[in-house]
Amino acid sequence: MPALRTALLQSSGELGDVAANLKILDEAAARAAAAGADLLLAPELFLTGYAIGADIARLAEPVDGPSARAVAAVAVRHGLAVGYGYPERDTERHGVLYNSAQLIGADGVPLMRYRKTHLFGDFELKWFTPGDRPVVQTELGGLTVGMMICYDVEFPENVRAHALAGTDLLLVPTALMHPAEVVPLSVVPVRAFENQLYLAYANRTGPEGDFEFVGLSTLAGPDGTARARAGRGEELVLGDVDPAFLAASRKENPYLRDRRPGLYGSLV
Repeated sequence: MPALRTALLQSSGELGDVAANLKILDEAAARAAAAGADLLLAPELFLTGYAIGADIARLAEPVDGPSARAVAAVAVRHGLAVGYGYPERDTERHGVLYNSAQLIGADGVPLMRYRKTHLFGDFELKWFTPGDRPVVQTELGGLTVGMMICYDVEFPENVRAHALAGTDLLLVPTALMHPAEVVPLSVVPVRAFENQLYLAYANRTGPEGDFEFVGLSTLAGPDGTARARAGRGEELVLGDVDPAFLAASRKENPYLRDRRPGLYGSLV
């Protein structure tokens, strides 16, 4: 099985300007495709910006809204899957918003949608309802791909649930702020190692309202190393998710096989 070349878009885009951010995504997809990427991952709330306050309600869209259709067109135009974060309006529950992420395939067909389960900070707690599905998955390039958002990855139970469900590559669009650099530098590689999977962590960067995003987007491998890592500025980084290396690493590091779940009841 060939490696899945994965591109991480590190950008905060244009605050509150969905059309401009779709253009940035389109340009990044063109560059990623030219570099042989099969998958492009953009950050948390990429389509709208993060620090938009009450505008979140105005800019939120349904999962199949006009921005989703525009992203599908980007995916088809450049022949790669695209994952991105956006504020989702629930069409069945009036006024309910989710901090969501979606992956759309290279054929323009939606592959999975995830609603952030662990909300962070006053802004998110004020505007969003937490999701209730910790594990969502799809198949891409022969791999089982899962998704979560930012703060979710900082809970070890969350990532372990994906490992137990067979996730090979975990996509994590994020909006990590200073001074939490320890997350991409240490936590993300450790999560990949202890759960024997690849983890793609795409962050925002620079000042935005009251926030300072730290960049450092990372593709971590099951050996606990950063296979690709961005700096602090706007950047597109690429790395390969290698199924053969993943299989060999799982054989050498059988954490899931050697677990003793009967001892862990107190965790829940």
